[in-house]
Amino acid sequence: MFHDGQAVLIDFERFAWGQPEWDISMTATEYQTAGWWTDSEYGQFVEAYGYDVTSWTDGFPVLRAVHEIKMTTWLMQNVDESPEIAKEYETRMRTIRGEAADSKSWRPF
Repeated sequence: MFHDGQAVLIDFERFAWGQPEWDISMTATEYQTAGWWTDSEYGQFVEAYGYDVTSWTDGFPVLRAVHEIKMTTWLMQNVDESPEIAKEYETRMRTIRGEAADSKSWRPF
């Protein structure tokens, strides 16, 4: 962000020093669960990073579930803001419960 012509660093809530699988699993969750990336875009991400975290069969499902819950509880605090947000929250909850027919239908807010 720029303020008075100077760069200002903001949004450090996701900043951490740790395992790279945690970071790249967010993009993989956005791809697999939310459908926010095309196959081609995700393929380019994997190629550039050099590793597809979804192939980690023992760990990725856990990381994916945690990201899904985080993405949903963040939205949950805004359900009274609009009918669209409330509907999206319901969609995400159905996905987490395994009730959604098409899990790649999450909308970004």
